[in-house]
Formats: sequence, structure tokens, C-alpha cells
Amino acid sequence: MAIEQVGVVGAGQMGNGIAHVLALAGYQVLMTDISQDAMDAAIALIGRNLDRQISRNLIAPEDKAAALARIVTTPKLTDLGQTDLIIEAATERETVKTAIFEDLVPHLKPETILTSNTSSISITRLASRTDRPEKFMGFHFMNPVPIMQLVELIRGIATDEPTFKACHGVVERLGKTSATAEDFPAFIVNRILVPMINEAVYALYEGVGSVASIDTSLRLGANHPMGPLELADFIGLDTCLAIMNVLHDGLADTKYRPCPLLTKYVEAGWLGRKTQRGFYDYRGEKPVPTR
Repeated sequence: MAIEQVGVVGAGQMGNGIAHVLALAGYQVLMTDISQDAMDAAIALIGRNLDRQISRNLIAPEDKAAALARIVTTPKLTDLGQTDLIIEAATERETVKTAIFEDLVPHLKPETILTSNTSSISITRLASRTDRPEKFMGFHFMNPVPIMQLVELIRGIATDEPTFKACHGVVERLGKTSATAEDFPAFIVNRILVPMINEAVYALYEGVGSVASIDTSLRLGANHPMGPLELADFIGLDTCLAIMNVLHDGLADTKYRPCPLLTKYVEAGWLGRKTQRGFYDYRGEKPVPTR
């Protein structure tokens, strides 16, 4: 399967990063979002991130112009139907993702591969709502996409070998490394990472330590680049909660019970960096713990 044109659904944090690395690797990218403002902001952010790569001598100035020229935006989801590969990077809600794939299906080429950047939702279940479960995969990039080297490739129960090989080839062309995961809740990275974050929230909830002491302990005691609560703010507390709910519902094990304090922060709309408040308050000159 020759893949040259890739459709990206969603211009948010993950979508713009995926478009960035695809265009830099020479793919023609067609990006869509329900918000024109989001698409405009994504193109501007991609430009700034390319400038950052130029300043670090990772790419040449001419690479920036060439990459930006390869990205086209459209408000019409159905325009993506003629691409060779579609990577859905919309909100981490199954109803949203399912609606997107159902809207796309009537407009797809027979050979188009469908993938989802979901961090936790069943690939088999998403694939079953399309007309091509054998051409459907999980294509899970890590955040921030231009920096992180891993891509999880997740086969659904029906995914065929040509589809897997085609997606594996895309990862190689991007200069990234793939890890193959089975289609179980949260796959590999988030099945291990997010329960650790949830346990850190429990430690805070139970008064074992403050935000600052928990993050300092993991940074210096386990040599983590970010403390777990700082990382939760970076990921988004709503995303962390959604993944814990998928694990709890999908595996029926009480060890995956979301911490009530995590739920409370999400109910308050304190979702982390993207809302300026989470376990830290980002509205001042430097982040300040909120507990």
C-alpha cells in the first residue's frame, strides 16, 4: 500500500503535532477540524515549532517552507475521503470518534486505511463501526509529537497484515520507533503510566505528601523528568480521568479506580495547563501548587 497523502482529523494538541511530523517527512497532509480558528492556530503553532527545530539545527530553513507547503486545511471532513491514510486525533470520547468514522465511510476510497490516535479506547470496537475493520488500526503518537520517539501500533482483532505493514512503514519514514501493542484497555504506555499518576493523586488525596513533595520525590528519587502531578497537568486531567475510567470499566479491577480528587478537579474544570489550573496554577510568572 503506497501512502503519500494523509488526512488528519483534529487540529488540537495531538493533531497539529501529527501534521507537523508527517509534512516534515514528505507526506501531503490534509487537516480538518470543526473550528477554523483551531486550524489557523495549528498552522501558526507548527510554524513556531519548526522555527524551534531550525534554531536547534535539527532541520534547515528550507525544510520549514517545504513542510508548511504540504499542509492544507479544510473545514469539510468528507474531503479527507480521497487520502491514502486517515489518522483521527479528535477528543478522547468514543461517541465523537465513532461519529467521525461513520461520517467518513461513505466518502472513502476502497484502499484507504483508517486509524485512531486514541490513547485507550478499543480499536476493535471502533473498527466494527466502519466498513473496513481489516483496514483499521490504532496509531498512537506520544505528546509532544515532534519530540517523542515512540508510536504505539495497535491491531484490532480484524486488522490484516498489509495494513499493519503500511502503518509500520509510515512510522519508519517519520524516523520514529514503533511498539506493537495488543488491543486491551490503554494499550502499553498508558496502562502503566496513568495508574502511576492516579496513585500520585491518591497520595495527595490521603495527605501522604503535598503536590511539591510528591513531584520532587519522583523527579529526584526515581529520576523522572517530570513529577507525576506536573505530568498529569501536561497531559490534561480530563484525559487522565478518561483513561482511568476505560481501564476500570474494561478490566473490572478495583486497582484502576479513579481517585475521587482527580474526579473533583475535572468537575471544577481545572484540567491542567490547557485551562491554566490543575494541580498547579499557571496564571502567574511560575506554576504554584494548588494543594
